[in-house]
Amino acid sequence: MYSMVRSLIAVSALGLLAMPVRAQNAPAAAAGGVEFFEKNIRPLLVERCYECHSAQSKKIKGKLWVDSKEGLLKGGDTGPAIVPGNVEKSLLIQAIRYAHEDLQMPPKEPLTKAQVAAFEQWVKMGAPDPRVGGAAAVVPATQSAPPYDYAKARQFWSFQPVKDAAPPAIRDAAWTFNDVDRFLLAKMEEKGLTPVAPADKRVLIRRATYDLTGLPPTPQEIEDFLADASPNAFEHVVERLLNSPAYGEKWGRHWLDVVRYADTSGCNSDWPVPDLYRYRNWVINAFNADKPYDQFLKEQVAGDLMASADVNDRNQKIVATGYLANARRFGSRNNEFHLRACLTSRLTPARGGAASG
Repeated sequence: MYSMVRSLIAVSALGLLAMPVRAQNAPAAAAGGVEFFEKNIRPLLVERCYECHSAQSKKIKGKLWVDSKEGLLKGGDTGPAIVPGNVEKSLLIQAIRYAHEDLQMPPKEPLTKAQVAAFEQWVKMGAPDPRVGGAAAVVPATQSAPPYDYAKARQFWSFQPVKDAAPPAIRDAAWTFNDVDRFLLAKMEEKGLTPVAPADKRVLIRRATYDLTGLPPTPQEIEDFLADASPNAFEHVVERLLNSPAYGEKWGRHWLDVVRYADTSGCNSDWPVPDLYRYRNWVINAFNADKPYDQFLKEQVAGDLMASADVNDRNQKIVATGYLANARRFGSRNNEFHLRACLTSRLTPARGGAASG
């Protein structure tokens, strides 16, 4: 009843003509609040708070979950963490301000003034938060978070051992050339779809070359393929493309994008990092050498600790750890010096220069 009266008073004071304007601006304001949360608040919660106050924590401190909107509103032992619209009554703000000796978060390294100001602005905006669910939504404040079910997690499809699957039965067996085709056709038949006509040789080599190298085929490569009447002509094209240096350059880019590779430091001044190309080349060479994926990961994380066959092998494993320096270089120029230390001072000069490229 109170909310209805308040709304009627507001309409009388501002006039009915203002209502469409507010109605149009409300979604935009809500979207802007969510965007502010995603850019300024969520990253800080994940980086600085989730270790002790989320479903992934080994032990929830203060029985406070901050990995959902419900968790912040419910709060922990000391009460609700936030009061939307009221900065001074929000315990989360008091904690990150270090306003009280017994309520200081994060405990070891305070947030910067700019980060605290972002949280204050967010609460003033009404604490917009698109996150729903989470442990706090279903676990009472007096109960600990449920233990992590490792056995259930190991059943997830990507953790299952690789095994051969029997090709499915299909109606049009004449269309297929191999078992992969049988899987494709089975799904198309299930959906009531009919395969399109086979691509001609010009289209086929163009698609394959773009897919594997990111480049168009040369006129000579096209002519050679058209002239090859052998039944394995297309296999020869694929093998040639897989053995091309351009293959690693094309597909190595996907990994470099994932690890946020750049030739500059990414800090405020964006200093160049002259030696980071070594790591880029290592990734490209790993793809071209068909390095096993588990080895590919291990060398980037701990290559300097792994056994080496010779000096060149050791140098390349050290270069692989450029992944670590690349991932941590954002924020200050000091990380550039760390990167240089990883990629230059620890390298043993290699004969012929092969390991330094």
